[in-house]
Amino acid sequence: MRIQHNIAALNSYRNLTNNNSAVSKNLEKLSSGYRINRAGDDAAGLAISEKMRAQITGLETAQKNAQDGISLVQTAEGALTEVHSMLNRMVE
Repeated sequence: MRIQHNIAALNSYRNLTNNNSAVSKNLEKLSSGYRINRAGDDAAGLAISEKMRAQITGLETAQKNAQDGISLVQTAEGALTEVHSMLNRMVE
């Protein structure tokens, strides 16, 4: 009894499997629109992106707080203007 192998067919099958895997990864990237879909794609890039996302969230919160502060100052300014106007009327 003789066991025979078709090395060319085995190599072709291995290459086909590798290509199918690569096509599947690329389709996932194309369909999601993201360059990094999971940590395995680019671990360092994912870490940088998460750090930037946290910084953006912090900056958005700071911007909202600044806007709230401006609104508070404008309200106080309106109240002081009204008090000033009352005092002027009292003087007259």
